[in-house]
Amino acid sequence: MAQNRKKTGTRLTGRIVLPGSSSYNMARMEYNRRFSKFPRVIVFCRRTQDVINAVKWARERGVRLRARSGRHSYEGFSSVNGGIIIDVSEMNQVRVDRRRRLAYVQTGNPLARVYRKLWDKRVTLPAGTAPDVGVGGLTLGGGIGLLSRKYGLTCDNLKQVKMVVASGRYGAKTIIANKKKHTDLLWASRGGGGGNYGISTAYTFRVRPIKMVSIYSITWKWRDLEKVFPTWQRWAPSVTNRLTSTIEVAAKQVGTIVSTGQLLGSAAELRRWIRPLLRTGTPVKAMVRTVPFIEATKFFAEGDLNLEPKFKISGAFGFRPLPREGVKIIRDFLSHAPNKHSTVWCQSLGGTGSAVSRVSPTATAYPHRKAETIYELSARWRNNGEQQRNIQWVKRFRRALRPFVVGDYVNFPDLRIKNWPKAYYGVNFPRLKRVKRKYDPHNVFRFAQSIPVD
Repeated sequence: MAQNRKKTGTRLTGRIVLPGSSSYNMARMEYNRRFSKFPRVIVFCRRTQDVINAVKWARERGVRLRARSGRHSYEGFSSVNGGIIIDVSEMNQVRVDRRRRLAYVQTGNPLARVYRKLWDKRVTLPAGTAPDVGVGGLTLGGGIGLLSRKYGLTCDNLKQVKMVVASGRYGAKTIIANKKKHTDLLWASRGGGGGNYGISTAYTFRVRPIKMVSIYSITWKWRDLEKVFPTWQRWAPSVTNRLTSTIEVAAKQVGTIVSTGQLLGSAAELRRWIRPLLRTGTPVKAMVRTVPFIEATKFFAEGDLNLEPKFKISGAFGFRPLPREGVKIIRDFLSHAPNKHSTVWCQSLGGTGSAVSRVSPTATAYPHRKAETIYELSARWRNNGEQQRNIQWVKRFRRALRPFVVGDYVNFPDLRIKNWPKAYYGVNFPRLKRVKRKYDPHNVFRFAQSIPVD
């Protein structure tokens, strides 16, 4: 490995992939195939020391670095041309202390594996739906999902984070942030975005006992949009916090509206709660059933499978239901979508007794506590020739909705948003910059929308 060593420099450790290696193309690939970057080296770390060595190696040589676990960065922030990718996906231990209701989770775990390992002990963590998203990026940006209204965001259940940070002129070291030490870094790690201060390697989460849940799915045809969407928006925050729900409007070429949700309760109770939805428009399909929680995670993951490989996504938060004019914008844009893979998706967050909105907007770095819903606008395609049309469609859609929605979710990053610090972090941005200056004064961990030092 002489090519990885200065005379007195640090040597890379772990599984090292260089250009020319048979595994290089697979190793450099992003989840969003819109991005195709060519790093100088990719290090698959197997232990914390590998991460420390990689950060030192990069600093000694002035090489740009990126942290990566699930590869789900929608704008390709976890990849880099000519630099080093420090990939932590092979650090994937999970340990559960059921008595203390704590789980120790290494940062390389995809969400499906976390759910499965926790399920073995009949506990869970409120988290997302995409099975292959990395638990690290999900947590550090907030973490929304179908237990959010009852148990909060993933980051609300984060008790401790272990992180490799830059140290001195060329060094790196591990620190632990919890409620007793480095409390400012723990605060920033609860919604302040991944990769800003260092490379997180392990998390300690509070977990909750779980067994059975009830799930529903209702499908309507396109013609019911003006009835169904306003009904869902008024209904979703008004129900018990044990019920978190979603709605997705597909492009007119597909012509469906689908609402799904999960209740900590029985199927009979869930049927009562969803009655207002079933009485709206003319549902063409409806399902309610009680399943083991692990089966519910698979059911909600199905929507993330078999998607087009290239995409553009933007997000926003709704603090009140869209007026008629806003619903008309959704109708107009999805009537003229670039292709059938375009959608708008919403999930309930706030309302009656919501654990998300009970937390102050400044208690964690995630500021959007009072939002009732989150929006995801997405366009997907396969061929490069379709790219600009799709990107422009998302940009125009977001702009049209702007009078009715606020900000964006840092885990739905969008390079087209000019004032992204306000959109992602709101009132918490100045404090996040102070944390950045303290833990990464040399701005080692930087990318297109990383927290700046000044």
